[in-house]
Amino acid sequence: MIIEPVAAMSKKPYISPSFSYVPLEETLQITPKKKQLFIGIPRETSFQENRIALTPEAVSVLVNEGHDVAVEHCAGEGSFYFDNDYSEAGARIVYDKTELYKATTIIKSAPISDEEASLLQPNQVVISPIHMPLLKSELLEQLIAKKIIGIAFESIKDDAGTYPIVRSMSEIAGSYAITIAAKYLGNTEHGKGVLLGGISGVPPARVLIIGAGLVGEFAARAAFGLGASVKIFDNSVYRLMRLQNNIGRRCFTSVLEPITLAEELRSADVAIGALKPINGLTPVVVTDQMVSNMKSGSVIIDVSIDRGGCFETSRLTSHEQPVFKKYDVIHYCVPNIASAVSRTASRAISNVLMPILQQCADLGGVEDLISAKSGIRKGVYMYKGCVTNAPIAKRFNFKYTDLDLLLASQG
Repeated sequence: MIIEPVAAMSKKPYISPSFSYVPLEETLQITPKKKQLFIGIPRETSFQENRIALTPEAVSVLVNEGHDVAVEHCAGEGSFYFDNDYSEAGARIVYDKTELYKATTIIKSAPISDEEASLLQPNQVVISPIHMPLLKSELLEQLIAKKIIGIAFESIKDDAGTYPIVRSMSEIAGSYAITIAAKYLGNTEHGKGVLLGGISGVPPARVLIIGAGLVGEFAARAAFGLGASVKIFDNSVYRLMRLQNNIGRRCFTSVLEPITLAEELRSADVAIGALKPINGLTPVVVTDQMVSNMKSGSVIIDVSIDRGGCFETSRLTSHEQPVFKKYDVIHYCVPNIASAVSRTASRAISNVLMPILQQCADLGGVEDLISAKSGIRKGVYMYKGCVTNAPIAKRFNFKYTDLDLLLASQG
């Protein structure tokens, strides 16, 4: 075998005299200029609202970052946060509501009222909850005319794809519902005198929970923690399985079958309604007849009352007069349960909103925040004169505008 010389492999590289190194420009990320925010926190005067959207601790963080925060006189008193707490945190205490509404960003813990809508400034940003059953077309028309950017904080999603404020309020409602039940079973509130958890030799109270969502889960946790006997109903087997896995113990679960539900209600000491709404309204699953067969002195707590309620006998009550009796069954139907433990609820809301406001400033303003964060876009129901929430537009016969397309056209 003849091996040929590998002359081609031994050739030296040829470098042309015209060859030269040309420096390439490096593209640097341009950090948006931080925007100073002017935040106004009004005092809530409606919806039995005791919460406040930002605590003094959160205000202190925002003020130290260079933002201007104005708090209306006595805005935090319902949660035992006083003017002195906010002034020490660096906020300005404002006595005139008209003056407060000159802020570019309004943060509220209750929905916008008709009076407040008239005080809003053009192109203002409003972060607040919205209550679909209480919305009025006249109010929305004012927001459209003033080109308000409206963000419903209960519809904001976090990076995990959950609704953080709804989750916090659901945890509070579920846990507190059991506390309320224990209270109204006692003699001091003219109850039948039953201890929820029982003692040695005496069986515990029987708690029936309708709905295996977050409210139902935390109600079950609290009831189990006090030693009660718990039975849970839901139409989703998946939610029932998830609840059992989350609480880490086996318990009685059932789908919502009327005969079984009616039978269990007869022996229940406490019935808690925690069903999720369907198309904005909670389905009624407990009929008038079922309630009439319940034990005398038993307690119904309809957490779903803000969306209609799941008991046929339910009707709205208030924190001032929280209960009524029908068929000698105590009904507690307060729509804003979290407001009864307003300090805890305020801290939970503030924990979500403060980082959002920081992101808003870091990204250069609320418009840039909405463009950058898909989770925030989920909460935008009004954008510069356009209704960007499909259910609201359909209900009030307004023109619906897709927010993503709107932002793309402006970009």
